[in-house]
Amino acid sequence: MTEHKPTDYLSYIDRVWRGEDTLLAHLSGVYFGEELVRVRERVGFLPAFANVAVFDTGDGLLLVDSGDIRTAAPLHAAVRAFSTQPVGTVVYTHGHVDHVFGVAPFDAQADGEGRPRPEVIAHEAVPARFDRYVSTAGYNTWINRRQFGVPSLDWPSTYRCPDTTYRERMTVERGDLTFELVHARGETDDSTYVWVPELKTLCTGDLFIWNTPNAGNPQKVQRYPEEWARALRAMQELGAELLLPGHGVPIVGRDRVHQALDDTARLLESLCEQTRELMNAGHRLDAVLHGVQVPQELLEQPYLHPAYDEPEFVVRNLWRLWGGWYDQNPAHLKPAPEAAVATEFANAAGGASVLAQRALKLLEEGEPRLASHLAETAALAAPADVEVARVRAHVSTGSGRRPRRRPWPVGCSAGRRRSRPRWRREPIWGPS
Repeated sequence: MTEHKPTDYLSYIDRVWRGEDTLLAHLSGVYFGEELVRVRERVGFLPAFANVAVFDTGDGLLLVDSGDIRTAAPLHAAVRAFSTQPVGTVVYTHGHVDHVFGVAPFDAQADGEGRPRPEVIAHEAVPARFDRYVSTAGYNTWINRRQFGVPSLDWPSTYRCPDTTYRERMTVERGDLTFELVHARGETDDSTYVWVPELKTLCTGDLFIWNTPNAGNPQKVQRYPEEWARALRAMQELGAELLLPGHGVPIVGRDRVHQALDDTARLLESLCEQTRELMNAGHRLDAVLHGVQVPQELLEQPYLHPAYDEPEFVVRNLWRLWGGWYDQNPAHLKPAPEAAVATEFANAAGGASVLAQRALKLLEEGEPRLASHLAETAALAAPADVEVARVRAHVSTGSGRRPRRRPWPVGCSAGRRRSRPRWRREPIWGPS
């Protein structure tokens, strides 16, 4: 792996902002070496899937987030190279597992040196999140195995809980720096953004992630798009000159920070306003989903591409938040078992294979949504039919070509993969 100097990384993040480069190098670890990137005096930055910011307070180090379990050891080594001062404080911006599993090496070092462990500070809802993770570890194991294709993944059941919690706001003074912690509900109900006024630096956590806001993830708990937009507006008023996000690259310069926060807020505000208007007009969920028009000029911004979440999923989440789970389709209120409904449709169409072949035709005609309905119906009606299952899998990939009669060998593309650090080869646990 080729290592790059911090100056290379700063040049790289400028290209990403301009749309001349992608986040791939950042996420794959090309720019992570033995040292933190010093994005400005007294501020170190770990570029990883889930970022970590390190502040030299003049009286010890303060970390904003701590990364996931696989970056824990590299983070510890990088921080030790960054400064000989001890880590006295860690702030969790929220309780997702990719942000809270890097504290253990610092705890162990403190224990070995006979001094207090770092004080972990978080919003008061973080411990409740950890409790939920423990009680739903089985569910989170299955959804993340499926989402990230890691059949051996086991959801963690032990967590480093915060030592200190707060409710709305908290001022943390360390050395000659001030850290203003502010609670906001957005992707999570336990979010914190951190403002360092002396350095004009803003740490957003997952309130900004270089993506369409993850405000509607289908398999995850409730999100709060309207409050998320308000938090973005509040952050916008701070006049930050450096934005360190939970995911993705830093944004440097007051105008750029203002623009990124403004565009993200406008996207969420538009989705909220349109969804509310259609709901108030008495439309059911199907009409709302297909009636909301996404501002395309916003989605074209490099920091708002819908790669992890979709705007229409945000609409679904707003419906759940404001209107409950019923979509106003009477057939869905007390439905028959899906397999029974599918069997009736298949019988009426002349068999599951007929539905499957029609699904392939629709896919070739550029109708992947309709194709998905028919492929899923066929598979539910004939769960033991291998050819129907193959069609269903093919339709789910979105490819316009018909599937092969035999599945291709597993791992046929492995030889083309770029070599990456060992701790980056496994997919990341998905937040919940």
